[in-house]
Amino acid sequence: MPNRRSIGAPLPRRTLLTSGAAGLAAVGLGLSTDSAGHPVEQRVSLAKNVSVERLYSRARKENVDVVAIRPRDVPAEGLPVCLMLHGRFGDAMDSVSGLPVWLSNSVAAGKIPPFMLLAVDGGPNNYWHRRPGDDAMSMLLDEVPQWLNERGLNAPVAAAGISMGGFGALVYARRRRELGDPLQAAGAIAPALHTNWREMRKRRAFTNEAEWTAIDPLRHIDSLGDLPIGVWCGNGDRFIEGTRRFIRLARPTYASTTPGRHNKTYFRKALPELVDFIGDHLHP
Repeated sequence: MPNRRSIGAPLPRRTLLTSGAAGLAAVGLGLSTDSAGHPVEQRVSLAKNVSVERLYSRARKENVDVVAIRPRDVPAEGLPVCLMLHGRFGDAMDSVSGLPVWLSNSVAAGKIPPFMLLAVDGGPNNYWHRRPGDDAMSMLLDEVPQWLNERGLNAPVAAAGISMGGFGALVYARRRRELGDPLQAAGAIAPALHTNWREMRKRRAFTNEAEWTAIDPLRHIDSLGDLPIGVWCGNGDRFIEGTRRFIRLARPTYASTTPGRHNKTYFRKALPELVDFIGDHLHP
């Protein structure tokens, strides 16, 4: 079992992501295959309440890390699941920093009922939508529920994210409602909501303006319905204008714009509140 210090700080990827049979054995990984014959690396837990598995995504056409975080001393079976989507140039392992502790502490204190956070690699700069040869949204909608079901776990009932992940969580919430399977809650910290194509084009994440406007949450507020949504953004954040516009138009259940910038200092301040918000709005 790896050292517990990995709970409160990001674990360097080189300690996890090794290659070859020797590397797998060295870190205690098991190699198997899925139903389609793709290799599956089953990783030992980083801590008792955090585990990582590397699975092949047909939608993304590559292996992805899937990180599951549950409250300490609470079995995973039967827990509601909330997707936790990473930001631009991030990955699923970003969720290991802080979240296992904040989730466990809130549950232990009786503030919220237990639930599971699930993070998965969505790509560095695709804004969680379909790109040529890489469809992160289809992975979330189609493959993630299947992976969870195969492990005796529940499908996601909530979604949250930071920056690009906040954008993705809002898009995912819209898609779930359009499919007739709405979420119970969603949360976004500093969602990457650009207010004009000139700025969005710089991200090189959309082929053209029409593709962006077809997906942009600011242009599809009504598609979220009456979903409970929590939004946080520092008032010195570069996305504060778009966030304020979203707050004005969507009238989310909870909105916070306090001092802070687009950095880990602000994110670590907002994340415990996001965890509690999601927990407050989950039901059996």
